[in-house]
Order: sequence, then C-alpha cells, then structure tokens
Amino acid sequence: MYMTGLGVGGLGKGSVLVVGVGSKGGFVFSRRGVCGVSWAFLVVLTGLCVAALVGLKGVEVIPRIGDQIAEIERRDDFRELDSLSNPQKLLTRVDVLVVMVTNEAQAESVLFGDLGAVQALSAGAAIILSSTVSPAYVNQLEQRLLGQNLNLVDAPVSGGVKKASSGTLTVMASGTNDALEQCVSVLSALSEKLYIIKGGCGAGSCVKMVNQLLAGVHIVSTAEALAFGARLGLHTRKLFEVITNTSGTSWMLENRGPHMVDNDFTPYSALNIFVKDLGIVSHECSSRKVPLHVAVMAHQLFLAGSAAGWGVLDDAAVVKFYESLTGVTVEGRLPVLSKEQKMKSLPPEWPQDLTTDIINLCENNVKPLVVLDDDPTGTQTVHDIEVLTEWNVGALVDQFKKKPKCFFILTNSRALSSEKATALVVEICCNLQTAAKSTDTEFTVETDAVVSVLGDIDACIICPFFLQGGRFTIGDIHYVAEADSLLPAGDTEFAKDSAFGYRSSNLREWVEEKTEGRIVASSVASVSIELLRKGGPNAVCEHLCSLEKGSTCIINSASESDMSVFAAGMILAELKGKRFLCRTAASFVSARIGIASRPPISPKDLGIHKEINGGLIIVGSYVPKTTRQVEELKAQLGHALRWIEISVDKVAMKSSEDRETEINQAAELADISLRTWMDTVVMTSRELISGTTASESLEINFKVSSALVEIVRRINSRPRYILAKGGITSSDIATKALNTKLAKIVGQALAGVPLWQLGSDSRHPGVPYIVFPGNVGDHTALAEVVKSWARPAKLSSAKELLLDAEKGGYAVGAFNVYNLEGIASVVAAAEEEHSPAILQIHPAALKEGGIPLVACCLSAAEHASVPLTVHFDHGTSKQELLEMLERGFDSVMVDGSHLPLEENILYTKCVVHFAHQKDICVEAELGRLSGAEDDLTVEEYEARLTDIDEAEEFIDKTGIDALAVCIGNVHGKYPATGPNLKLDLLKDLHALASRKGVILVLHGASGLPKELIKNAVFSSSYHYILLNEQNCIEHGVRKFNVNTEVRKAFMDSLTKPGKDLVNVMTSAKDAMKAVVAEKMRLFGSSGKAL
Repeated sequence: MYMTGLGVGGLGKGSVLVVGVGSKGGFVFSRRGVCGVSWAFLVVLTGLCVAALVGLKGVEVIPRIGDQIAEIERRDDFRELDSLSNPQKLLTRVDVLVVMVTNEAQAESVLFGDLGAVQALSAGAAIILSSTVSPAYVNQLEQRLLGQNLNLVDAPVSGGVKKASSGTLTVMASGTNDALEQCVSVLSALSEKLYIIKGGCGAGSCVKMVNQLLAGVHIVSTAEALAFGARLGLHTRKLFEVITNTSGTSWMLENRGPHMVDNDFTPYSALNIFVKDLGIVSHECSSRKVPLHVAVMAHQLFLAGSAAGWGVLDDAAVVKFYESLTGVTVEGRLPVLSKEQKMKSLPPEWPQDLTTDIINLCENNVKPLVVLDDDPTGTQTVHDIEVLTEWNVGALVDQFKKKPKCFFILTNSRALSSEKATALVVEICCNLQTAAKSTDTEFTVETDAVVSVLGDIDACIICPFFLQGGRFTIGDIHYVAEADSLLPAGDTEFAKDSAFGYRSSNLREWVEEKTEGRIVASSVASVSIELLRKGGPNAVCEHLCSLEKGSTCIINSASESDMSVFAAGMILAELKGKRFLCRTAASFVSARIGIASRPPISPKDLGIHKEINGGLIIVGSYVPKTTRQVEELKAQLGHALRWIEISVDKVAMKSSEDRETEINQAAELADISLRTWMDTVVMTSRELISGTTASESLEINFKVSSALVEIVRRINSRPRYILAKGGITSSDIATKALNTKLAKIVGQALAGVPLWQLGSDSRHPGVPYIVFPGNVGDHTALAEVVKSWARPAKLSSAKELLLDAEKGGYAVGAFNVYNLEGIASVVAAAEEEHSPAILQIHPAALKEGGIPLVACCLSAAEHASVPLTVHFDHGTSKQELLEMLERGFDSVMVDGSHLPLEENILYTKCVVHFAHQKDICVEAELGRLSGAEDDLTVEEYEARLTDIDEAEEFIDKTGIDALAVCIGNVHGKYPATGPNLKLDLLKDLHALASRKGVILVLHGASGLPKELIKNAVFSSSYHYILLNEQNCIEHGVRKFNVNTEVRKAFMDSLTKPGKDLVNVMTSAKDAMKAVVAEKMRLFGSSGKAL
C-alpha cells in the first residue's frame, strides 16, 4: 500500500502525506498533511512495519521530513530498496495506493501526470480515492483504471482535524466486492467507523456530497444566527453558551461557533473547501433536476467569502460576510470584570484553616511530592524546600533518603520542543522510579509523558491559580488581575507569546486547544468554587473519586483558602487509592504540603547586608510587563546601577564574530563593575525579534539565553546576590552558568518572587539567587526588589551604627578629619581593623575644606568595605545645620550648650524636626565642656556638668537620638593631674538614656587613660579610683570623639623630612592611622564590622 495526500485544509499546495505499505508491510502517517493539519498518531498494523515518507514529482513534499526519511531508510525492512526517494520504484511493490487530495485536478496529477502513480503500479493493485469529488468523476475514473487492470474504491472521509488527529475518521466506501475485499484492512486502519455503501463506485461520494450539503448549510446557519444575535445586542459568547444547551444546537454550531466568537479563523478546514464541495452539490442538483434552494444559497455565501479574499481562512470565516453586510461584530470577547465586585459575588470561603489538617494528612500519606518544574518560577510559594537541577539516579536516591515532604526538579522544558520535552520527562520519571524502588519510597508527581512510565492515572488536574501572580479561575475562566480588574487570560499579553501563546481563556477550551482536539472541551470536568466553599474537602474527595478514569479536571480557585480545601480533598482521594497527575501553578504546591506563607526575605535575614561586592541582575524576559518594570527600575535607581545592554540582533541574528564580541565586552564590563562594588544590570535590548514560526522563535530565544549564560560564565567576581528575570533565563543561568546542582528555596524576595541559596557545588556557593518571573508584580516590583537587595550607599546609618554598638557593648570612634590624608587614614584603619567608624567634620574644618571636604568624606564612606558614616560636629547655627542636612551628612550635632535650657530645647527640637524627615540622626549636648577645640574655647568657669533632671526634660522635649554629656571631660588636653570624671553621674545618665532609647556620647576622648575608657585598674595617679571594673563603655558611652591625638600625630609626622610630597602624605597617613587603629581597639569596635 502506498498513500499520498496534499494538505486539504486551506494550505494551498500544502503538505504531502505519503504512506506506503507493500507486501513487506509498514503503515505510517506523517504529522502534517491530511485535513490541513496534523495526523498526530502512528498506525502500525499487526505484522507490518513502518514504510516510507516520500514525494511525487509535482507534489510538494512535507517540510523538514529529512530526519524521518533517514530514520526509515536505516530500517532493516527497507534495505532491499535502493532509495526511498524513488517513488516509482517503490510503487512497483505497492498493493494499495491511498490518494487523499483536495480536488479532481490534483487526483489527476497524482495518478496520470508526469511520473504518475498509474504507470508504475503493478497489475491488480487497488487505489483508494479518499477525496471529496463528484460521483461522475469517480465513475469515469473507475472505467479508466479498469483499462489499466487496476481496481478503485471510492472512500471519502469525514471527521475533520480532530478525528484525523486521533485516527477516528468516518469512511464511506463503495466499489466492487473484489476491490472492497482487497482494501478492507487498510480502510479499517484508517477509520473508527467504516461504512460500506452499496451501489458501486460513486455511491460513497454521493453520501459524502449529502454530508457536505448539511455541513455547509449548518456552518452558514451558525454564522447567520450569531450575526443576528449580535444585531439584537446580545453578547454572542453568552448566546453561544445558551444555544449549545438547547434543542437549537448542532455539531457544527458547537464546533465552528467558537471560531466565530473568538474571531479566530486559523484554517482547520478552509472556506474554499466548501466553495468546491457545495459547487459539486449545485452541479449535481442541476443535472438531476432537484431544486436545492438552501444548499445553493449556502454555496453562494461561501463563494462570496472566497471572492472577498477569505478563501484560505477557516470555513467559519463565512461569518465575515454577514459582518460586512450588517456592520455588526460577531466576536464575543469575555468581559473584563471588576475584581472587587466579582470576589464579593462568590460564596463565603470555607470557614476552617486547613493547614494543620493537611500537614496531618500528609503524614498519613507518606509519599513525598515531586514537582517537575519547567522553569524555576514554580518555586514561588514555598520555603525550606530543595531544588535539584540534575536527575541522575544517584542524586534522586540521595534526595529520597532525606525523606522530604517535597522537592523540585528543574527541567527547563519550556525551552524544548514538544518531542524533546516529552522525552526528557520520560527520562526523569524512569530515574525517579528506579531511585524510589532502591529506597523503598512511593511518591506523587506533579506534571502527559509521566503516564507512559508511571502507569495510568485517575485524572489529570489543571490548576493555574496563583494569588501572588494575580491568577484566578472562576467559572472555568482563567483571569489575570490588572490593578482593580480581572482580564480574561486569553486577552492578555502573555497569551500572545510567540512560542507559548494561546487563545482560550475558558480552561475547558484551553485544554482542547493545547491538545489539538485530542481532549474535547465538553469532556473536561471541573471543581467549582461553590463546591469548594460549600462542600469542603469531603465534597472535593467525593467529586474526584467519581471522575471517569483518565479524565481531565479544571480546578476553580479565587483564594488560598480554596486551594487548601482542594488540596485536602485531593489527599483524601489519594488515601483511597486514587492517582492524579497535576499540572498547576505554584500555589498548589504550598497548599498540597501545608506550607504557610512567610514575609519576604531581606539581605539582613541572610546576614549579607554588610557585604560590599556588587549584585548581578540579569534581564532576559522580553514580555511587555518586564519592559515596564525595567523602565521603572531605571527611573528609580538608574544612577545607582551599572547598565550593560546586550544587542539581541547581534547575539541572535548576526555573525558568530559579532556575537562573540558582544558577549566578551559585556562580560568584561560586568566583571569590572562587580569588583568595584557596583550593582550591575545585564539586560537584553528591548526590541522583540520573533521567528516566522514557534520553533524559529524558540531558536532565537535559545540564542539570546545562551548568550546571557556565556556572559555570566565569564564573570569571575563573586556577586553579592544574583537576580535573574524571566523563567527560561533564570533556569539557564542557574544550571548552565552557575553549575547549580542543588539549591535551597529560602523563601521569597517579594510575593511570587522565589529566593534560593545556591548549593555547595555551585560556582558561587551560598550566594542568594532571586528568580524573578517575567509575569509577576506591578510595574514597580523589580525596582522594589532591587532596592531591597542592592548594595546601599552606606552599609549602615548613623543610628544603626550606634545601636549596634549598644547591643554589642562597645563604642565607635568619631574622628575629626581636615584633609584627604585624614580621611584616608580613618578608612584604612577601619578596614584593617574591620571596625565601624565615623568621619567627623568640625565647623572650622568645613570653613577651610568646604564642600569638597564633605564630598570626599561621603565618597569614602560609600566605597568603604566597612560601615562608615559622616557626622557634622558642633553646629551652633540653625541656618548652618539646616544647610548641612542638605549636604548628605548621616548625622549632625546641635550644639546649644551655650544657651539657657529652654532656648536650647527649642533650638534643638527645630533641627530634630527637619533632620528626622530625612532619617538623619541628631546628637545634642547638655552641660558644657571646658577647653579648646579648633577655634572654639570655653573657659573653665563657664563649664558645667550635665544635670540628670534637665537631661530627662531635654530628651523628652527634643526627640534627639544621641546625647553628648559633660561629666568632667574636656576638649583638648587634660591637665597634668589628669581627668576628673564623675562616673556615678555617667551611670545615672546611662540608666536614663537606656529608658529613653538615647545613645550616650563623650567628647574629649583624646588623653583619657585607657583604664578609664575600658578595662579598669586601681590607680592613684589621677583623681579617680575605679572599682568593680567601672569605666565609660561599661556605663553606656557608645561614641567617643577623638581629635587632638590624631592632629598631633599629623603635625609630628611633618617634622620628619621626606624626599617628596608623596612621602610626606604617606608618612602623615601612617601616623594618623596608627592612632586611629589603637583607639578602635581600645573602644572595642575592632572586628565588629565582620
């Protein structure tokens, strides 16, 4: 047998289907050709082997079938043939030739044209003509073939694309008894229903002619009815739903109506087919003198549609004729709903929190849940769960031995063709089964290839609800939340994806669409929200147990409570022995294993908030939402990030040299940026470049994604964190660029944005990895996450610095600086000692150094590897202090100590008001220190100690953050007799400050003995005797001002001659650094910045 066929369903010249079965056997259908699209099935007759896919001269061969031909040529069964590409030679061995072409002219070409089949067929062979042609042509053809000693069976088919896909066509065969007997096994293999029509050749075509009359009239009637409904102001989608459930329905209405209301005229059966078929009807009724008014009118309508240029569209496009006549639009898009109103219209949620019940049920149902995730974004709702990116048996055995309640396997199958994805899932499931057997484990799997390995399932569950992503399913319609509205999913930007797009928002129709008709919408079951909220888990269990084996079931859900009810009901059904295959969004997984949500994770939660290296942000997703999010990120943080844009055109469409240059340049720039502590964005250019087919678009996606992978591979610096935007991008970066084999899902960086910690086998062990889906969050979401994770301009605020000291029981040194050497010495000492520190500018230093001095301090603090802040000291003027608040200082000191108490309070309170609006820490002084600091001098008789009662009033009325106290300390040098500090007063002030949440500061630390600052000993050389280890730090001083000793070190260094100015600068920095480092060790701050 040898079968050829041109694409019938509006493909023009179309594809060729050639199936050969000769005396040695074989019978295969290609995936394209007959009835316009796919024959998605393989027929192998008992005792027969696969034959060949070849073409005839003058007939276009199926695109991309070379691999199939090569595979067939390797088969032992066909080694006797010189070449399967020689159809004439093959035809000599064919017993039955099946011809399925569009019209009589094509049949003539295949049979009698140049190198036609008739001249090559052996005597006695039979031809099955499975095309819709006129009975007269069949009769004539039979006579011509008899003259060639060939038999003919007239066997037109019906059933369209869906039945062609599933091998369930209806065949209407007629011919002589000998011819029918010769072909009956072939006809049976082609059909689900085979009818033998008596009356000789032509009788089958007569039946098909009547069938086409009814089909064409019903299509036109459907178009007419829906156009009339649209004119009446009815919503055509609702009208269609109603009529299909009344006596007015028909098969054609149910089949073609969705095309019309969806305005989707993808050619499953082209309009021109009915121009031909009803043309045959019109000709036959004329020749036989039978008036067929309705059929002839229907023919004219199809003819008008063809004349308007719609002939190659689906035959449902005849509705466009009515639209053009009346001006109505038949398309009935699902309405956009008010989210608030829709949610209020639903029944109340199930009253019980089922999390504990689910956890208990999971303990009884000990099978771990294995989630096959096609990209990493499926981990959006879980925490403390592991992700495997490899699935060899050994890795799976190790995982099963841990006895987890759940784990993920990252397949990244979204980037693969359907065939490759199927093969991958089969491989994974085989390995899972092997690993499970070796560890005596049973498991439940969440993701149709699974069935081929694990056996039959009771139902396939479809559950795309995902709260954090704004995905809701209500009334079997899947919606995407946008602001306050619910948009039908099929009308969103995600449905238009060139590789993964879809049309249907109704999930029943979506199943039919994605299975190419293998599962019809009417056969899909569903669990309603009403059942979930009124019946609870037991009702869900009962419903699932009642499903027909192997069925598909949609789960409606509008809340996490709905998900929990379904999950509990499904576990109950599993405990009764039911097996389910689940294809779901992320919310199902957390509900199924009883995981409660937790707040977003911050860098501080992971202990990396003080790390200085830059973070790496990779943006590959090109969906419009991502582009909007990137634009907002630029608007908010553009100045603080390093931006590197990769040209999609260069890496996907240009030469390999252009691609390599682009990749190498991006990697070099990114590596430098990370080394210099800059958070760095590597993003693809935003122009969308798509292929002409889904497979070409996937290939472009692969080239872009692989370029990003190569860039990350070449970056040697360890990032502080990594954020990957887009499902395929994040998967490829994790597995191919970072060599991640195992990662832990820590939680989420933002609702719906998974946060992993890379495993020990990764290139960067322990680095946080943020998986940011392309379709999650509003336009500010990406900026919100990056703001939380990007390296802050300062590693610590002034208040955080002092609060950390309070918690740690140490003090921070505030070192007065006057020039670049002074700044550098403090930074160098702090980094060497791993100590926090404060760069302090006195008004006298500001007067000489001006704004450049402030800028140097701010820049040094920003780029230091330890927490540094910048403080303005002794501000005695309101105008001066308000100006300093605008200069970027982290903290200021309001010095109103020379004022009466009430004036000091008012002055300080005013500055605090404005400072706190900018989150700037305010220190004030109560009491008055004697001595000289720069050009400020206070005589001893003007000095006064801090009064404890005044201090409480001052703190309460001003709202200060830190209080500089006077307990006998002085500015500048202490007298030869040494300091006379009132430690009892300091102790009382500390008790007060602790109650009020205020930090204590001590000016005049230069010259204080070490023992007085820390680690007390008995001493009689000064006016104090320290008992019970009393000292300033013990009594709550958390900031010491240091000036005189550092200045002296600088001045002393100048007395040593140097060869050059550089030597003088170096000597000065070294001298000051030594003093600063010693103070840090004394204050106990060394090592506290680790």
